[in-house]
Amino acid sequence: MDKFVPLNENKDFRRIYAKGKSYVSSSVITYVSKNRCKQIRVGITTSKKIGNAVQRNRARRLIRESVRHLAEDIKDGYDFVFVARAKTPFIKCPEVQRSMWKQLKEAGVLK
Repeated sequence: MDKFVPLNENKDFRRIYAKGKSYVSSSVITYVSKNRCKQIRVGITTSKKIGNAVQRNRARRLIRESVRHLAEDIKDGYDFVFVARAKTPFIKCPEVQRSMWKQLKEAGVLK
């Protein structure tokens, strides 16, 4: 079983966008918000600005894999929304993971 739970509800995404803190890099935007449960909840969004369906799916896979590698270092009790940028489908996974790690460190959610 994964250490994180997926976010599916639109109201959760809207709450995190409105009340969460955002961190921006060239490959991904991260929104962080504290939650009341003792779980890490993750949502991933890709817009049509990213490209066709193949590129959007690749961006989601890259972000999901990066979160999977970083999940053991993240403190419990936070919600995250990761937004892919236009550059995301064209870079390698370690680069996405490195930028996400910097953002999460800046947010203070790493153990």
